[in-house]
Amino acid sequence: MSINVEIPVPSKGTGPAEPPTGAGLARSRGPRRRPVLSYGSWWWALPSLTFVFLIHYLATIFGGFYAFTDYSGIGGFNWIGVENFVRIFQDPAMVGALRNTLVMAFVFLVVTNVLGILFALALNRLLKTRYLLRVLIFAPVVLSSLAVSYIFKFIFQFNGPLNGFFGFLGLTDWQKTWLADPTFAIVAILVVLIWQNVGLTMVIYLAGLASVPVELEEAAALDGAGVWNRFRNVVLPSIQPSVAIATTLTLISGLRVFDQVMAMTGGGPFGATDTLATVIYRETFAFGRFGYGSALALTLSLFVVIAAVGQLYLTRDRNRKA
Repeated sequence: MSINVEIPVPSKGTGPAEPPTGAGLARSRGPRRRPVLSYGSWWWALPSLTFVFLIHYLATIFGGFYAFTDYSGIGGFNWIGVENFVRIFQDPAMVGALRNTLVMAFVFLVVTNVLGILFALALNRLLKTRYLLRVLIFAPVVLSSLAVSYIFKFIFQFNGPLNGFFGFLGLTDWQKTWLADPTFAIVAILVVLIWQNVGLTMVIYLAGLASVPVELEEAAALDGAGVWNRFRNVVLPSIQPSVAIATTLTLISGLRVFDQVMAMTGGGPFGATDTLATVIYRETFAFGRFGYGSALALTLSLFVVIAAVGQLYLTRDRNRKA
């Protein structure tokens, strides 16, 4: 007994249907519908946006308005135009505070980033204890700035541990009244700033170094490039975004330094460590010159914006096409 099974052979011009392409695909899908925008999700963010606007932006707007008045915090005020700003640049104390701010910001920017990138290079791949050392270097970042400043204030006292250590080594000529000396007081503040923030820059540069291909460095080494040439021509261009972020953050922090100065010296001795931030606090809340303090705050804000934009422009990735 045999079973004959006939297999249909497709005739010419027939066969499996091909997927539609081009205009046929558009016709098969039908008319394209525009996406419907849902505004319901904005209601969840509205309370946060409202608080940010009221507390931050609205206060900034009012502060900018009071900068052109003689407002004392109580009662009425008079519109005096740019008189507060002219007074800033005519007052030697204000000019000194501005100079201290720029010097501290520049030194803090350079030293913190140089040490941060050196630590990042040292703890990137080679050492077995690199994870422990990373934690130890980054630990000061999470500490309170005021607490760290008061600890270092005790260390820098004349009868503190630093002078005691120098006395133990017989280096009595190195014993100084660090925070009472106009020359060394600003150096002591910079030491605290750098010690507490170098860990942050190290982490930023470590994140950038993680994206550098090892093959590029090995190829450069095989071509005879030294350590400095490999860093300048291979590593540094690859971590350009990290450089922009780290330098911008440190520059802004250096221009806005306040906690360390107020806790360690209060702006003294004789205004040697005064910054724009400390002068703003003193003029506004100690002397009640809200109009003048607002002018100083607006001046500081303009310095921060100009410096940040300029820093981002200088450290931008020039190899990336717009």
